[in-house]
Amino acid sequence: MSTILGDSGYQQGIGQELGVSQATVSRTVDRVVNSIVVQSNEWIKFPTTNHELMEAKRIWRSMYKFPTAIGETGCTHIGILKPNRHGDEYINRKGKPTLNVQATCDAIEMFTSVDVERLIWIIL
Repeated sequence: MSTILGDSGYQQGIGQELGVSQATVSRTVDRVVNSIVVQSNEWIKFPTTNHELMEAKRIWRSMYKFPTAIGETGCTHIGILKPNRHGDEYINRKGKPTLNVQATCDAIEMFTSVDVERLIWIIL
């Protein structure tokens, strides 16, 4: 993620692939990150009390040797049959109909949040 956020050369390559400028990629990344931050309290549930934080870190450290981790986030596309209604809204960058899924888990692999979106790309 830090490559996308901080490397204008990487952003330029993405821009060339999408037919937009590096500045447009940079502004889009900024808007997406800010949107995630604004809605993170609703989407992402992690330990909040000092006791919960320390316990989460202890479990991650003992099970996986990650001393400061409190959770894990991952994203994937789940293949679906293209719906008859609004089917084009489900097409991903590879031309396949999918649901875009983002999930977070704790150290014992319990989901702490799951977000399923049908719109793969949002034009800002």
